[in-house]
Amino acid sequence: MKDETKKMDDVKIGEILLPGEESEQEAKARKVERRFWPTLKRAMRQVPFSRDLVAAYYCAMDPATPMRTRGILLGALAYFVLPFDFIPDVLAMVGFSDDIAVLTAAFAAISGQIKEQHYVRADEALQDKLPD
Repeated sequence: MKDETKKMDDVKIGEILLPGEESEQEAKARKVERRFWPTLKRAMRQVPFSRDLVAAYYCAMDPATPMRTRGILLGALAYFVLPFDFIPDVLAMVGFSDDIAVLTAAFAAISGQIKEQHYVRADEALQDKLPD
């Protein structure tokens, strides 16, 4: 598992987090919008930073977010919603580990760009869309 994660770190994360052109971002945004909530519901127990993840979703969908930040977040979120990636999400307990690595790298790359308003929306959404 460690070797697979190391390969993931060395090869894929940089490619996944490329901001891309505006047309690429729009395609990723549509994919993320369709698949984000169902994927999050499946991943809630395995993703230790769900609030940050939902805030990142709202930041990526915010037209006021700078294009580079939006592109990085959309790349990470698109990877998160893909059912088959480096380590398939259907594998119990390890399926989202590569997604967590990509999301952690994205959060580090856009440090400070997720605003309080995105966290407020995240808190509301987590209460409304994902009841206990």
